[in-house]
Amino acid sequence: MAKTKKNDRDLIDTLRASGLRKKVAQTLASSSRSKPKGKAAKAVDESLQKLRGVTTIIERRAQEARRSEAGKKAARTRKRNAAKRSTAAKKGAKTRAKSR
Repeated sequence: MAKTKKNDRDLIDTLRASGLRKKVAQTLASSSRSKPKGKAAKAVDESLQKLRGVTTIIERRAQEARRSEAGKKAARTRKRNAAKRSTAAKKGAKTRAKSR
């Protein structure tokens, strides 16, 4: 097993604490290691770009789980119609009570 530097270990610990799996954290931490400076920055940028892509997918799914505008309108219509029925029922009950 390869030894990790203290900087890499700190980064891995931080990534793990934020909820990433161990293998993903190790891969991200090692993406800048053992490469020339320019390629290391490119590797880190690519990793970050992939993470951003996944983040947007997760955010989009979370927004889809919310109730849509059409669903909200349907709920308002059902509530309004229920109120109409209730009012009509009360009026009918009052009329029947008078006639007895």
